[in-house]
Amino acid sequence: MLAKRKMSVTELAERVGITIANISILKNGKAKALKISTLTKLCEVLDCQPGDLLEFRKGDKGEA
Repeated sequence: MLAKRKMSVTELAERVGITIANISILKNGKAKALKISTLTKLCEVLDCQPGDLLEFRKGDKGEA
């Protein structure tokens, strides 16, 4: 979505109100949790839907 919007990670972090480090964690799929308010702001800034940003991955502990 960043490439589609021609936006830098720095600009996204500033507009969403979170650190570049946290944007990198989200971007690399390493986040353990995501506040709904952060997801909402990401969608507003990137003009997209949550499904454009999220992907379901089954956990390594075998949970459903």
